[in-house]
Parts: sequence; structure tokens; C-alpha cells
Amino acid sequence: MTDEPTILVVGSINMDLVVRADHIPVPGETVLGTGFATAPGGKGANQAVAVARQGARCVFLGRVGDDDFGRRLLEGLKHEGIDCERVMVTPDASTGVAMIIVDAKGENSIVVASGANHRVTPDDVFDAEALFRDAAVVVLQLELPLPTVQAAHALAARHGARVVLDPAPAPKALPPGLCAVDVITPNVSEAEVITGKKAEDFDERVDKVVASDLIARGARSAVLKLGGRGSLVLTADGQIAKVRPYKVDIVDTTAAGDAFTASLAVGVARELSLTEAARVANAAGALACTRFGAQPSMPTAEEIRILMADQKP
Repeated sequence: MTDEPTILVVGSINMDLVVRADHIPVPGETVLGTGFATAPGGKGANQAVAVARQGARCVFLGRVGDDDFGRRLLEGLKHEGIDCERVMVTPDASTGVAMIIVDAKGENSIVVASGANHRVTPDDVFDAEALFRDAAVVVLQLELPLPTVQAAHALAARHGARVVLDPAPAPKALPPGLCAVDVITPNVSEAEVITGKKAEDFDERVDKVVASDLIARGARSAVLKLGGRGSLVLTADGQIAKVRPYKVDIVDTTAAGDAFTASLAVGVARELSLTEAARVANAAGALACTRFGAQPSMPTAEEIRILMADQKP
């Protein structure tokens, strides 16, 4: 593991409050749940755990509150072998929480109260500049304040680290320049928000148009997460590949995208081709759907290897 590249994750840490129900309620509807659990989450923390479980060296930058949730989450990240020296405790803010409803098909609806995550500032990032100097890849999402994400993007560029951006939750107007990353990894709904193209129009032709749109906005490559359709890879030099999905029994899709992005980042750090990295990421995302909860569902490298061997093309 000492020879592994370092992946720096700058992102959110939440405690997930999860209720299972037959279906996700519509506005004004009350639905009786069939179970409740707390589980560690947050897009950044999920991705950090996924990186660590695949054997890469992971460093995390973020914030938690000075409360029971924060202490539990921080201890869990350290237990995964993640370097949490730059995970700061914020005395006057609560730890972030996510309220998640998971229906009988494994689909979910999520509301996030950011808490300490919104106290991660550009100054926090610049104070940790040494982390960016040592990182092969920097992984970013959009659950932190956008100026903080932009600061991390700028430092990564300054030190030559490759940037993988998971543009989630997607803002209606992605700041100019933030698309200019090595790899951007939206899912269908996020790509709809960023590009303005309707989700119901998505087919293979539209997938290519959307990926091209992201390239035109500055991304050096775009990897679209297509759920049950797999993923699509497009690079600025015109290379394109449709990467097939893996078939699994779905229990909970909450962290599938996080497992995918983290696995893709590991592949980039290990110098895999983007198509091969996406193939591994598809397997990681599929496996994350087979277990309940976000961080508990992150697969290991061995689990990914077994699934890929079992479902060879």
C-alpha cells in the first residue's frame, strides 16, 4: 500500500438517517416506514471509504460538528485507514445529516442539512496546500460551498494533481471554469441540470451529445453514469466508449454513484485507461446497490474483482 498513489478527497461528511418504505411519498402524503437506521454517509466520506477499500492511500479534508454524530463519523473514517488529520471539528455547528427514504425498488429520495460541511472554507483549503502537492488525484463533489470547491480545484491545478469532479448535487449554474477538470462524472439527472437537456430524451445519441457538451465546457473527459445502462466515456480528443453494466440484485442505490466516482478516481491514479477505469467503476457501483446504507455498501477490491470475473464480456 505504501507504493499506492495518494488520493485527496475534499468533501462532505454526513450521518444518514434512513427510512425504508414501500414508496417515496408525494407532496402532502404520509407513508408508514418499514424500518429505520443511521449509517455514515456524505458524498465525500463515502468516496473516501470506497477509495480506501480499494487499497489506495486516501487523505480527507472536511469538517464535522462537535457532537456524537461527528465523533462517530470521524472514528469510522480513521478505522478505514483514511488520513483524517485535516478533518476539523467545528464547535458551533452540527454535523451534517441526510434524511433518506429508500423505496421497495431500492430507489431513494434525499434531503441534506449541511451543518459543518458548509463551514469548510477556501482558507481551510489553502491552509492544507501541502496535501495537494502530494496528491496524484483530487476528488471533488458539490456538497461543500462552491467557493471552497473552486479553491480546491485551483490548488490541484497549481500542483499538477488530476481532478475528478462528481457534480452532485448539480447547481442550476455550474461556475465557469469548474467543468475544466480531468474527469467529470455526472449521472443522468445531474447532466440534465448542467446541460439543460431533458432526462426523458436520453438515449445513446443524446448521451454522446451531453458528453460533448461537457467537453465543450472545458472537461478533458466526461464519464456519464447511466445506471442500468452502464456508463459512457468521451475524451476531448474524440475517443468514445460505451461501457456495459453489471447485473446485481438491487437493495439500495443511495451510494452507487459515489462508489463509481471513487473507483474511477482510483483507476485514474493507477494510470488505467479511462475505459478500463470505467469498467471497474461500473462493477463498484453495481456492488454498492446490493447492500443497505452508504458507506457500509462500499465494495472492496476483491469483491469488485470477483464480480468482474463472474460477468466477463
